[in-house]
Amino acid sequence: MKYYAVKNGRKIGIFTDWESCRMQVDGFSGAEYKSFSKESDAKAYLIGEKIIPTSETVAYVDGSFNVKTGEYSFGAVIFHDDKTVEHSEKFSDSEMAEMRNVAGEIKGAEFVMRYCVEKGIKSVKIIYDYMGIEAWATGKWKTNKAGTIAYKAYYDSIKDKVLVEFEKVKGHSGDKYNDRADALAKEALGIK
Repeated sequence: MKYYAVKNGRKIGIFTDWESCRMQVDGFSGAEYKSFSKESDAKAYLIGEKIIPTSETVAYVDGSFNVKTGEYSFGAVIFHDDKTVEHSEKFSDSEMAEMRNVAGEIKGAEFVMRYCVEKGIKSVKIIYDYMGIEAWATGKWKTNKAGTIAYKAYYDSIKDKVLVEFEKVKGHSGDKYNDRADALAKEALGIK
C-alpha cells in the first residue's frame, strides 16, 4: 500500500490512493507532495521530520551533452544487494538533444526505473542534480516537450511497481557518486 502525503495542496493530509492525492495537487500552484510505503514516513514528511531512507536500492544519475556532435548521454551508479552497477549510454535523437544534458538525465532516471522493474526491485532512491528529474515525474512541473511528456508517462507506468524516492544533490559539489555518474556520462560521449 502507498501513502500520499500532501504538504501543500487543496487539502493537506495523507491519502491512500493516487486519484485522491491528484485531486489535491493537480493544477495547484506550488503543490508539494510525496508518496511513501509507510504511513509513519508520510506523517514525518508532513511535520518536517527527517526520514531515514528505507529504499532497497540507491542510484545516482547525471547527464552530459556534446556540443560538437549534438549527442547526449547519461551515467548511472546503482547500489543493490551489496553490488555496484555502473552504466552509461549515449543518444542522438535531435528533438531530445535540444534539452542538452537534461535529456541525458531523463534517460538515466528512466534506465534506473527500468532496471528496478526488470530486477523485481520494489523501491529505489534516485539521487539527481537537476530538479526536473523529480518535478516532471511527480507533476510539480508541467511537461511540454516530447521528452518530458514521455518521461512522465514512463514514470506513471511503473510507479505502482516500484516506489521511487527522489533526492536532489548539488551538482559538482564533491558528492563522490554524483561525480562518478557525471564522469560516466562524459565518457560515453568521449569527453574528458
